[in-house]
Amino acid sequence: MNIFADFNARIVKAVEALDLKDKEGAALDLSRIAVEPPRDASHGDLATNAAMVLAKPTGQNPRALAEKLAEALRGDADIASAEIAGPGFVNLRLKDAFWHAHLSALLGEGRNYGRSTIGGGRKANVEYVSANPTGPMHVGHCRGAVVGDTLANLMAFAGYDVTKEYVINDAGSQIDVLGRSAFLRYREALGEAIGEIPPGLYPGDYLVPVGQALAEEFGLGLLEMPEDEALAIVKDRTVDAMMAMIREDLALLNVHHDVFFSERTLHADNARKIRAAIADLTLKGHIYKGT
Repeated sequence: MNIFADFNARIVKAVEALDLKDKEGAALDLSRIAVEPPRDASHGDLATNAAMVLAKPTGQNPRALAEKLAEALRGDADIASAEIAGPGFVNLRLKDAFWHAHLSALLGEGRNYGRSTIGGGRKANVEYVSANPTGPMHVGHCRGAVVGDTLANLMAFAGYDVTKEYVINDAGSQIDVLGRSAFLRYREALGEAIGEIPPGLYPGDYLVPVGQALAEEFGLGLLEMPEDEALAIVKDRTVDAMMAMIREDLALLNVHHDVFFSERTLHADNARKIRAAIADLTLKGHIYKGT
């Protein structure tokens, strides 16, 4: 049970029983009625703004209308008290018997408490973290991981068919820089004195093991290849190493994605997939040309 939704429905019913009309005699818009915890917990369990949002359209004093609503709500078997606060809030205190029954239901449902079918099995793709594979995750990525995973889990709990996606940003200039940075560490692993890392490259020590792994796998072979061929290999190996490190960090957070999607695959075959997606979205009316 959602207590706030439950009492929102009860309050709407109480308002309807008052047979209120707007100044022109038309039915009221009750969609702005809200039920929330009171700002001060000592004021009760729930608070509603119903009288305040309905006072102006009905031409009534908010506190006077709040008193009418409170009187109606006092007849609810689960409400111990209904008091007026401030300019017209109604604070509700619920009876102990209500909480006892609610706790009993909570214990009975166990881990399914709060589960719903709001999503109706509709597909939802939640993409989060997606840190560039150019180094370890930082605390900002960890925050995004926790928020994104929590959102995805809540949506699944609410009945959505959720896919958790990580987009690997393995295309673009940052990957070229990563490849050149790792290639420098590869040369270092072969015994070359590389000196200070040049400006514009990634200086982190996390690339040292990548250079060592490349040296063990290829020996001097990468130095004997054309530069573009060697860098293509180095970029692939380095992105794989960075993603392995990121996956390990995510696993420590108990965050697990269903899909790791490579951005680079979108650019293959003259970006055929990108062009096809744009054409499909245009056909469906989801894309327009601005001015």
